[in-house]
Amino acid sequence: MRMNYMKVIAAGLIGTLVMTAVGVWGAPMMGMPQMNPADMLAAKMGGNMLLGWMGHLMIGVVLALIYAAVAASRLPGPAAIRGATFALAPWLVAQVVMMPMVGMPVFSGSIALAGGSLLGHLVYGLVIGAMIGDPMMAA
Repeated sequence: MRMNYMKVIAAGLIGTLVMTAVGVWGAPMMGMPQMNPADMLAAKMGGNMLLGWMGHLMIGVVLALIYAAVAASRLPGPAAIRGATFALAPWLVAQVVMMPMVGMPVFSGSIALAGGSLLGHLVYGLVIGAMIGDPMMAA
């Protein structure tokens, strides 16, 4: 059995785009601040939006590959819930490590921002979990 890499990469890309849509359009409709991680990365890359988006999408794909290779078969529950459970780890790393690296306080300095980020990461995890399902399948 081998991992279907194209399926996992597609899940990472789609999950990242859905997560971003939640941050850009969904969060403000729920009274949370608008959040776009690609914009945040671009700001740290000299304002280059292309690099920001490439970095954001690459992170989403790498996390989906890690999920499929390491976590999907070890976490309990249905596929989407396994993905959401996995997404708690990248959210925590983002809030405790990445936010200070981009000049923001730990947990984004705000319950609303940290909560919005958590929502986005959970949505990402639900999407990758549902799309990947059983990560090991005949190639």
